[in-house]
Amino acid sequence: MANVVLVTGGARSGKSAYSESLAKSFPGPRAYIATAPVFDDEMAKRVIRHKQQRKNDGWDTIEEEINLFEAIKKADAYDTILVDCLTLWINNLLYKDEQINEDDMIAKCAQLKEVCAEFDGNIIFVINEVGMGIVPDNPLSRAFRDLSGRCSQSIAKFANKVALVSCGIPMILKDEIVQENKEY
Repeated sequence: MANVVLVTGGARSGKSAYSESLAKSFPGPRAYIATAPVFDDEMAKRVIRHKQQRKNDGWDTIEEEINLFEAIKKADAYDTILVDCLTLWINNLLYKDEQINEDDMIAKCAQLKEVCAEFDGNIIFVINEVGMGIVPDNPLSRAFRDLSGRCSQSIAKFANKVALVSCGIPMILKDEIVQENKEY
């Protein structure tokens, strides 16, 4: 089973930078599974800029908006996989099928756990913490918040390490990483 790390925090909290730094601390080749859809010119420029930065930093980028299970399976040649981010993956699932519910999310996270069990390396998942604000004023936004919370809880249960990042500072909530002469 992979060493699984879940990194959460608010938007622009520093969770991606922390996740990338953690991934770089592990030896071997790294893959970055990006879930962001390109829906306008600004986003297209952002994606191009991020891909170039990652390439210069030794990452291979895999773009997959929906089927994380297959993307992770196809990345078996890598020692470390960073999935950034589950928040956009949930958004994409909702966009594709607004009928997804919390039971569906629990099932999808169980599938992720199965895929992680087959991977011999490190998998870092990034997700926004969206439950610390006000209750959204419409059903779709509440569903998104609920799905995100359910996903975070599900992944955290089987993750070896969980970190909450705020103001660029990671706070470790859980740490059961299998240490095989790996320092980070």
